[in-house]
Amino acid sequence: MTVIGIDPGKSGAVAIWNEGIDKVIKCPSTPKKMADIIKSETWSTKVVVYIEKVWAFPTDARSSAFKFGTNYGMWLGILGALNIEPELVTPQTWQKHFSKKLPKEKLLRKKALYKIAMSYTEKKIYLYSADAVLIAVYGFMKQDEERK
Repeated sequence: MTVIGIDPGKSGAVAIWNEGIDKVIKCPSTPKKMADIIKSETWSTKVVVYIEKVWAFPTDARSSAFKFGTNYGMWLGILGALNIEPELVTPQTWQKHFSKKLPKEKLLRKKALYKIAMSYTEKKIYLYSADAVLIAVYGFMKQDEERK
């Protein structure tokens, strides 16, 4: 089974789990490249996709919220076109799975999540890709629980 974790932000990433984190890819800049990543993983095995369920906050700038939502919508559209029903997971849900005591401040929380993500793979990861890695790991663990 392949589990794909997607952090849908423009500065997000995609992580692919095949018996461990196999690939970590910075979020592509075009829908075609986004679709190519998903299609490259769907040819030989069951694929489950976990994508972070996102929304805009009232404090977000309108243009950045629009860009963020656009990327999220493109991922959902690509998955729909490929007949893949994604598992939507909120940041609170997957983050709580790894630590009940993450810092409130965003940068400190990102650094803590990065350290946790590094413990799951020897692949080179960055702050921007740590969330995708942990979403994929979370997805694998959820799928493993359901099989038992």
